[in-house]
Amino acid sequence: QAGGRTIAVLGNGVDVVYPPEHRKLASEIALQGALVSDYPIGTPPDGVNFPPRNRIISGLSLATVVVEAGETSGALITAEFAVEQGRDVFAVPGSILTPQSEGTNHLIEQGARPLLKMAEILDVLKLEQIPEKQLTRKLNPTNAVEKNLLSCLSQDPMHVDELSSLSGLPINEVSATLTMMELKGMVTQVGGMHYVAAREAKGYYLINDNK
Repeated sequence: QAGGRTIAVLGNGVDVVYPPEHRKLASEIALQGALVSDYPIGTPPDGVNFPPRNRIISGLSLATVVVEAGETSGALITAEFAVEQGRDVFAVPGSILTPQSEGTNHLIEQGARPLLKMAEILDVLKLEQIPEKQLTRKLNPTNAVEKNLLSCLSQDPMHVDELSSLSGLPINEVSATLTMMELKGMVTQVGGMHYVAAREAKGYYLINDNK
């Protein structure tokens, strides 16, 4: 709703919506972001799948912010992965009498950054918010495969099968590369495995190396 991109990391196959009531939300995320899973197609949701997928959440993020967490919260697993991956971890402090703050207060005790104002995230990560719809940088392809696919894409939606035929690349390589390009903001999936080249930026953050 704010013009950004949402990435949902699933504890099941990407073709399974859990809970099923979130089907509309899942479709909206797929259109403006991505549904990501390292579990095979058709994998049903299972409690044991969710803690391991948290490493993907922390790995995709510049930092992890834990707002509330009990002493056994899964958010603490995400924070642990973030530390292992060299990411910053923020925690919102809370009352020592509140069970929902036991985990966050413990993170601060262990060295997480206490988050008192949202602006602190931008300052620590050296980010500057760019006005909406202002293009911050030209997204150039980083390898020959991305360059090949970008040259094939147009403003009209193209199916992955068509892109595979035009580019001469195997379908699995096309699909994997398009997923990464979508995460970078280079392409947009518009439903049914159809893609277009991303032409307009909505809301980005620019890394400020001068601070």
